Amino acid sequence: MTGIRQLTEQDRRARAEANEGLPTLAFDATTPYDDYVGTEVLHQLQRPVTDVPEELSFLVTTQVMELYFGLLRSEWLLAQRQLDADDASAATQTIRRTVRHFQALNAAWASLSWLTPAQFNGFRDALGEGSGFQSALYRHVEFLLGNKSEALIRPHRRNPRAHRELVEALHRPSLYDSVLAFLARAGYPIPRAVLERDPVTEYEPDPAVEKVWAEVYAGPLAPLAEALTDLAEQFSDWRYRHVMAVRRSMGAKPGSGGSNGLSWLERSMRRQVFPELWTARTLM
Repeated sequence: MTGIRQLTEQDRRARAEANEGLPTLAFDATTPYDDYVGTEVLHQLQRPVTDVPEELSFLVTTQVMELYFGLLRSEWLLAQRQLDADDASAATQTIRRTVRHFQALNAAWASLSWLTPAQFNGFRDALGEGSGFQSALYRHVEFLLGNKSEALIRPHRRNPRAHRELVEALHRPSLYDSVLAFLARAGYPIPRAVLERDPVTEYEPDPAVEKVWAEVYAGPLAPLAEALTDLAEQFSDWRYRHVMAVRRSMGAKPGSGGSNGLSWLERSMRRQVFPELWTARTLM
């Protein structure tokens, strides 16, 4: 980053002393903050297509969510690498961190909770066929959580990078797959059929895995189980808030992306991630 000069603790102390405790006000070019955050570019990315004032809130909130999707993807890929290295402590810490990310992501729905049908209708037609269903990063997040579908990659065929990343994610183990493989290496009796299944296929709950989680909760890896449960709960909360935002702003009208809207989202909401983490509680 050309506008940023690294500072040591000694540099910062000297600067504060020279400034007599006041902030630095003079810079040779743009401020280091602007250079680091990319504020000039960031604030040029809001390009509403109507003059309806409510559209800007809708656009900014959507862009914030996209940034969080990218952050979650990066963090879960890191957690998978940590699990592959059998570092359960680091993976647990990373997953716990993403629970906080998800809390912030879910809170973003508050910026749209006031949107009435009349307000949404003021700019909805101008969005054309644009739909959150088409978010490549959200699709990647779902794939990492194990909700995979080859058909849902098709909208991105004209975007080579997004399409390639989604194809790779489809064929790679999900976060849950990585967790189960780690548990197997740690000595837990995960069935061979679960470990060797095709990662492209939808995960089917297994009673033996359910029993393993009950055992995990009695041992030192219980914090990993709870971090995953917290994550699954936050994801369920995300989908619920999405359903409620749609129900409030447009009711049961057809979706812009070609689906039947609310009914599609309600069906998606019923799909559980990390299923045996929930059913194992009956065995405890």
